[in-house]
Amino acid sequence: MSTSTIVQTQNLSKNYGNINFVNKVDLHVREGEIYGFLGPNGAGKTTTLKMLLGLIKPSEGTIKIFGECLSRHRTSILRRTGSLIESPSYYGHLTGLENMKVMQRLRNVPDKNVHEVLRIVRLENHKNKKAEQYSLGMKQRLGIAMALLSFPKLLILDEPTNGLDPAGIGEIRNLIKSLPEKYGITILLSSHLLSEIEQISTSVGIISEGNLLFQGTLASLQLKSKTTIFIKTVENSKAERLLLTQGYKVAKSGNRLELGTLEDLEVAEMNRLLVENSVPVTRIEEQKKSLEDIFLELTGKGRSL
Repeated sequence: MSTSTIVQTQNLSKNYGNINFVNKVDLHVREGEIYGFLGPNGAGKTTTLKMLLGLIKPSEGTIKIFGECLSRHRTSILRRTGSLIESPSYYGHLTGLENMKVMQRLRNVPDKNVHEVLRIVRLENHKNKKAEQYSLGMKQRLGIAMALLSFPKLLILDEPTNGLDPAGIGEIRNLIKSLPEKYGITILLSSHLLSEIEQISTSVGIISEGNLLFQGTLASLQLKSKTTIFIKTVENSKAERLLLTQGYKVAKSGNRLELGTLEDLEVAEMNRLLVENSVPVTRIEEQKKSLEDIFLELTGKGRSL
């Protein structure tokens, strides 16, 4: 995989009055990545994506796509970019195929592209049906087909699985995962669903209240999670005093004692110490934060997903 940067922002900000919707965000999306832009609803994801497409003018900061400054080379950049922001745009009185033909003329691409993307999003059997008669999921797939029509080098998708049933979500997920290798497309997609990002993305950026809180691989995000040892004894107070005298860091956690991260031999020694001092140990547990725990800690546990 190439390490060249496809999307790069520096101090990207957007203010409306005194409200900071996006605050000094530095995005780095590399070629061939599926970059998951993750955050609660209202975190600033859509505003950021709109700025990347030139639909909103930044209050501050710079945007480079394909190494070119967006403010100076927008037409050239958009020629190589496909997007679906918020909800699909279509003519309800036209069929799916007719809608694609309209986009074909705008994009100046061959007929084969139209039929290929309809096949990819599984609308080939519904292409002659009016778009207004499409289900919500079919409309979403039509929007993705339009974004894919020119087989762009960069595909920007805002909540691409919105409105899809579980089977449809799986289909779109598999489609997105196949695009970098099959067509050389770099993908930047937003979502408020950690489970989607976890299953589809190679890199992730976490945004909350306009601030980019984390950026990197999912593996590096998981490294932020440390295992914690919890014990329960028949006499927790006595166990706590004894362990503190032996240098252990102990904190009460409900009806258990929390000892932080310990190696296996340290756990065995702790257990031996308690038993030899007539403090029977009834339970030893090892817990590790899930990605959801880390996400909630970063964005604030009170925030709704």
